[in-house]
Amino acid sequence: MQEIADCAGISKSLLFHYFHNKKDLYLFLWDRAADITMEYLTAYGCYDPGDLFDMMERGMRAKIHVMQIYPDMTAFAIKAFYETDAQISEGIQKSYQEHFERKAQHALAQVNPDDFIPGLDLVMMYREMYLASEGYLWEIQQRGGHFDADMLEKDFEKMLVFWKDIYLRKK
Repeated sequence: MQEIADCAGISKSLLFHYFHNKKDLYLFLWDRAADITMEYLTAYGCYDPGDLFDMMERGMRAKIHVMQIYPDMTAFAIKAFYETDAQISEGIQKSYQEHFERKAQHALAQVNPDDFIPGLDLVMMYREMYLASEGYLWEIQQRGGHFDADMLEKDFEKMLVFWKDIYLRKK
């Protein structure tokens, strides 16, 4: 906390006035990163009505833009997502699940089941795509949180093509 206070040019006691402990500061920073990301997702039209895969592509572009503008925030958010401290992890995961549930409900409400192969469990499909994306972030975390935006975009575009091929009804 002293190091953070020094970098901010404030006293450690003032920092503790606003944040009672490291956990409070960590969760504040996580929530701020989530708010910034949500602002970009909204600005990129990720929640506008339309095709699920188009929404996902707009989301990918918004997130890459956030990663490029705020690389330190991105590295922090990825690290925080995989935090192992139980107290911090619980707060991060609770916050993330709230955001995820809202996004998932909205995205699935936009989906026309007739666009997909008959009998497909759309909730399970969405969960599978989410878990694949989470696994991709895990790989980034294992490499020290460093990412290559061009590689990320190309990889995600390949995943979208793959998902469209296996999930969309052939016309």
